[in-house]
Amino acid sequence: MFINWLMEPLQYEFMQRGMIAAVLVGIVCAVIGTYVVLRGMAFFGDALAHTILPGIAIGYLITGGARDTLFWWALGTAVIASLGIGAISKQAEIKEDTAIGIIFAGMFALGIALISTVRSYAVDLSHFLFGDVLGVSTQSLWLIIVFGAIVLLTIAAFYKEFLTLSFDPILAATLRMPVNLLNNLLLSLIAVTVAVSLQTVGVALMVAMLVTPAATASLLTQRLPKMMMLSAFFAALSGVIGLYLSYYLSIASGAAIVLTATVFFLFAFLWKRMKSV
Repeated sequence: MFINWLMEPLQYEFMQRGMIAAVLVGIVCAVIGTYVVLRGMAFFGDALAHTILPGIAIGYLITGGARDTLFWWALGTAVIASLGIGAISKQAEIKEDTAIGIIFAGMFALGIALISTVRSYAVDLSHFLFGDVLGVSTQSLWLIIVFGAIVLLTIAAFYKEFLTLSFDPILAATLRMPVNLLNNLLLSLIAVTVAVSLQTVGVALMVAMLVTPAATASLLTQRLPKMMMLSAFFAALSGVIGLYLSYYLSIASGAAIVLTATVFFLFAFLWKRMKSV
């Protein structure tokens, strides 16, 4: 009975693609999310997820609603917004959270303005707002694989540099590391991750996949490599369990994935509290 329960959803190709996408996106978000948590960039991740809205809207207008091409518009907008936030926050007169707030509010307002001009936006773009992992096409899956691999390989290549920059920025400057370049690279990687994850959990729930699995892992270990592995494990498992919950309970897949990740965090938090007593 249990085996039949597990195998029933997998008889559908869209469930197979969705499962692969959820696991891959979860791993990529979890690994880059460790830096987001360590550097206190949760607000940045949330803002970046929302700033891609005007890019999607413009892409929709130009392409006539072709879903697969909207990824490129989301990616370009996310990278430009992330670098824009980084450039503004470098100015001594403006703090980083202020720069994020300015870009976030302006871009999101532009997206809303564009969406409000055409009624069909509310329906056609709803899967970008709330996720549609079960609607992942073969082409979208390949985009997730390719760009997810780029993000993970870049993190592996610059692991030591990102580690130093995250824990001791002063030491990184003392060692004459290209701090600005590394910061912009990390921001760009987060932007790519946001674009890759868009269809899986959507704009509204994006920050949860960047932050929640990494925060869960941070409660269980203080070592970055182990934190990355645990974070990836929790994120991938959340994707699998969330899809099964979505299938059997008929609830939104993105919300089910995020709620599962949140439950893992609550268990880790309670375990940490009980251990410290």
